[in-house]
Amino acid sequence: QVQLVESGGGLVQAGGSLRLSCAASGRTFNTYAMGWSRQAPGKEREFVAAMSSGGALISYTDSVKGRFTISRDDSKNTVYLQMNILKPEDTAVYYCAAAQFVQIIKDGVPDYWGQGTQVTISS
Repeated sequence: QVQLVESGGGLVQAGGSLRLSCAASGRTFNTYAMGWSRQAPGKEREFVAAMSSGGALISYTDSVKGRFTISRDDSKNTVYLQMNILKPEDTAVYYCAAAQFVQIIKDGVPDYWGQGTQVTISS
């Protein structure tokens, strides 16, 4: 069993930055692909970014490429999402996800979800 706890959300102005963190429980963190998805009001949850176990494979949705960076620190059981040049359309609840493979996170069916953290970007 893996528990995921996100932090780092908040309210920032457009053009600003935030760094989200997701702390995972369990001794097998390094065996999981980790990622982030988001859900805006009235919309379906959508994939944002994911990184494979070991970090060899990284994937981003097109709308965040060049602005967001996913990273992980296996010694701290933590995955991060650095978000720069934030836009109002980035406003959403951001969810951390864990799965065996990056594709499973991209498909929206990971083994584990966090509870979410709210990110609000003002124009």
